[in-house]
Amino acid sequence: MRLFTILTCLTAFFLLALQSVASEGELDALRANVPLLQEPTPEPLYQVEDRSRRPVREYPMQPPTIPHRIDNYQVDLNANRCMACHARSRIGETQAIMVSVTHYMDREGNFLGDLSPRRYFCMQCHVPQTDAPSRVGNTFVDMSDLIRESRQRSE
Repeated sequence: MRLFTILTCLTAFFLLALQSVASEGELDALRANVPLLQEPTPEPLYQVEDRSRRPVREYPMQPPTIPHRIDNYQVDLNANRCMACHARSRIGETQAIMVSVTHYMDREGNFLGDLSPRRYFCMQCHVPQTDAPSRVGNTFVDMSDLIRESRQRSE
């Protein structure tokens, strides 16, 4: 009887907790402020920018963005589709940009004969750019611009 009473109380507690979390008018900021019990309208599929010129990086040490589509590229333990074009041995044939030599170094700075395991999954750092609108403002100012402005003010 005691176990039944405890289970009944726990069930009632969880039902009340679920009801308060998923109340009808409550908005969820992670879902574009759509009420929790409504299905949000999905965002459009943005076009990947296909550029023949390399874009300027937005901040120091920014990994280069991917200037082409990578839909259905296989990058897993068995294969790395990116290296079919960007490997040292393939760039003469494909005219792709070779990955940085840092991708062939281990943690201690020793050069390896093949791609470092810690640099194998390209999309951890490199992403394709799309024509999606910016969700946050960017106030980044390049260091060279800061130096130029400082010099102009001191003159």
